[in-house]
Amino acid sequence: MTPFDAVLMIAFGGPAKPEEIRPFLSNVLQGVPVPPGRLEEVARHYEQLGGRSPITDLTFRQAKSLAALLERQGLKLPVYVGMRYWHPMTSETVEQMVRDHVNRAVGLIMAAHDSGAASWEKSVRAVTDALLAVGPGAPYVDFAQPCYNHPDFIAAVAEQISLQLQEIPPDLRYHTPLLFTAHSIPSSMAASSPYVQQLHESCRLVAEALGHPDWSLAYQSRSGDPRQPWLTPDVSDVLRRLKSEGCRSVVLAPIGFVCDHVEVLFDLDVEAKAEADALGLVLKRANAVNDHPLYIRALADLVRQRVNQG
Repeated sequence: MTPFDAVLMIAFGGPAKPEEIRPFLSNVLQGVPVPPGRLEEVARHYEQLGGRSPITDLTFRQAKSLAALLERQGLKLPVYVGMRYWHPMTSETVEQMVRDHVNRAVGLIMAAHDSGAASWEKSVRAVTDALLAVGPGAPYVDFAQPCYNHPDFIAAVAEQISLQLQEIPPDLRYHTPLLFTAHSIPSSMAASSPYVQQLHESCRLVAEALGHPDWSLAYQSRSGDPRQPWLTPDVSDVLRRLKSEGCRSVVLAPIGFVCDHVEVLFDLDVEAKAEADALGLVLKRANAVNDHPLYIRALADLVRQRVNQG
């Protein structure tokens, strides 16, 4: 088999300026049964946050850091970025890889947890469709495993949370619960994927690393048919429960996201913060792993593992 000569990151994508918001959301919602007005509602979230998503910039920062680390480790592999729903689209990136004479790449899906048909498989399909469209000259792409329990990913999440715990007064810190969050998906999709199991393992490992036993997992960013069961509990519901139990502060940790894009910024920094303020809860929000050096080290290890498998 041809040796690996590149890495391909596959991320969700997002608009870079206000005029791209609605075309981007149209791509995301194509063929998805969503309530009327949902596109406009989400578009307003983007507008409220400056009319753009940081996901593209953050993913390219991750790619640049990964390429540099791999080279320091003796693996000189260019790292390409393809997005599912906005430019650079996965198809455009694959075409560039063909022009660059890439023969075989490690595929990195930019999610720490395998959500099956809800998202992970869509990323695989985006690559597969792009390769088929290119034809006989297409490179091979072999996908790495998710990093939900990788020690360096766990350590990166723990460090991000620790920074926020330090902002809590010492007498409250140990009794401040950690509230991990992840994207809600339809319950039927969750049942046929390892998503929930992997999330719980990640949360448990991070809490153990921090020596912080009080934690729970909530879900955010639900969309789609309101009659269809989705994963619960919702973040706001858990905040209300914690307040009713006498909690005075909470640290939110978006463990289900590998960068701070709009769903994190709006659903947590705007909506959850407003809920916490109304409840009188002190809320601190940990950053996603973004381009944290330990997360990049985890990605490099995933690439090396795949390369070594041949």
